[in-house]
Amino acid sequence: QVQLVESGGGSVQAGGSLRLSCAASGTTYSYGCMGWFRQAPGKEREGVATIFTDAGRAYINDSVKDRFTISQDYAKKTLFLQMNSLKPEDTAMYYCAARRGGCIGLPHYSVMQYWGKGTLVTITS
Repeated sequence: QVQLVESGGGSVQAGGSLRLSCAASGTTYSYGCMGWFRQAPGKEREGVATIFTDAGRAYINDSVKDRFTISQDYAKKTLFLQMNSLKPEDTAMYYCAARRGGCIGLPHYSVMQYWGKGTLVTITS
């Protein structure tokens, strides 16, 4: 049973920072694609950043690439998303997701196999 548990969400003012974490269990983590997706009210879920776990190769959505960084602690099966210079438009539920097999680029959310319950990020102006 694969479990993904996110933490680190919250409410911050515009310009602030947050660091999201995702702890994975029940999976080997190796040769996997781990990523962060977000969904704002009334909008489709979109990929924010993904990482091919074994290669350590990261992919970032162009809309956040200068502000967000994805990283991992491979040994601890933990994924991170460092978010800086946050904007009100970053307000969304952020989900950790995983799929077996690597990833090249940002996959569509529909191909991800496992999901966390999400953590809410609210940016106030």
